[in-house]
Amino acid sequence: MKRKQLEKRLRIAGCYLKREGSSHSLWINPKTGVIEAIPRHTEIKEPLAKKILKSLNAD
Repeated sequence: MKRKQLEKRLRIAGCYLKREGSSHSLWINPKTGVIEAIPRHTEIKEPLAKKILKSLNAD
C-alpha cells in the first residue's frame, strides 16, 4: 500500500499526525489515545498497513 493512501485512510478515520521522526511518523487516534509509528517509505507492506489500520481503529 502506498504511504499516501494509508495516510488518507487514517485521516478519514479521524486520526492525525502527532509528530515526524527521522525514520517514522507518529499518528494518533484521539478517540482511543492509541499512537502508532508509520515508516517513512513510499511503499508499506500490506500486513504492516493492515496492522496499523487495525491498531488505530481505522479499518
